[in-house]
Amino acid sequence: MQNLSTISIPCDFSEYSEIIDVRSPAEYALDHIPGAINLPVLDDAQREEIGTLYKDSPFEARRLGAALISANVSAHIQNEMMQHGMDYQPLLYCWRGGMRSRSFTFILKSIGWKPHVIQGGYRAFRKSVVDETEEIFLTEGLNLQVLSGLTGVGKTRLLLEIRKQGGQVLDLEGLANHKGSLLGATPSSAQPVQKKFETDLWHQMKQFDLTKPIFTEAESNRIGNVHCPPALWQAMKRSRVIDVQLPISERIKVLREEYPHFQDNAVELKMLLSKLIPLRGHEQIEQWNELIDAENWDDFVHSILETHYDLCYRPPGAEDSNYQTVTGEITIVDATKVSFENAARQTISLG
Repeated sequence: MQNLSTISIPCDFSEYSEIIDVRSPAEYALDHIPGAINLPVLDDAQREEIGTLYKDSPFEARRLGAALISANVSAHIQNEMMQHGMDYQPLLYCWRGGMRSRSFTFILKSIGWKPHVIQGGYRAFRKSVVDETEEIFLTEGLNLQVLSGLTGVGKTRLLLEIRKQGGQVLDLEGLANHKGSLLGATPSSAQPVQKKFETDLWHQMKQFDLTKPIFTEAESNRIGNVHCPPALWQAMKRSRVIDVQLPISERIKVLREEYPHFQDNAVELKMLLSKLIPLRGHEQIEQWNELIDAENWDDFVHSILETHYDLCYRPPGAEDSNYQTVTGEITIVDATKVSFENAARQTISLG
């Protein structure tokens, strides 16, 4: 296996027929190179078995591992790879660019294909993501435009409309799968781990023209269980801030449309609100619970905005804010699609 072709990171992934992550499904699920498919040479149980055996007998572990890898690679060739022609040129990687990826590559090379191995494997890719992300956000002249505003003004809606109209949008809450507040978790799916969040962030930024405006939303350093890389946090601190405004009656509409699941799960909502007792007190929480029990949703949202979220808001330029003073304003009349379309055009023009 000494003559196998190795590729250093960073590289142009588009040069290869496909990218194959040969690690176990669990490793792949945590994070992987964007666009890579998972053809594991050892499944999760097999990888654990080999690891345990290796502690007692490296020889027996290698012998069993070779048998399992050969069988799994054979299955992949028969099931997923039989359609490839002679010009097939995949790029493979495992954790460190070691035995797992090289074993698979050796077999593919013996067929007559032109496989390549990532030198250093996923670890090398991960280091590249961290280094390149820092480089991107430290780029001189990076044109990052931050949308600020009270909870419920529709900043995410505005970002999505800007994207529809051709603007460059960095949707951090979308990447984090979280709306960034106590009630911000997505009910049907979990957040990515930190590494996956950073990989998706890096991948998104690589698609942008850094000299043109990139619109994003003002966030806390932490979005649910993930946090913004330090270079991003510093870039947002230096960026221009555009304040977004929407009447509170329309903010209520936006929030009810974006959080419909709580109206169907009052028990979970109350459980989450109980975490605010140290900050807002038992009496306030009981008032919210009474509104929830009565299904008086408009009054509940109005109350939680005025007595919690609006009080937590740190205006850009304030001493305790990460963001600079506002230099542009967008006033949205109501929560209709037309109003957000008009606001998107105005926001793009400010960029």
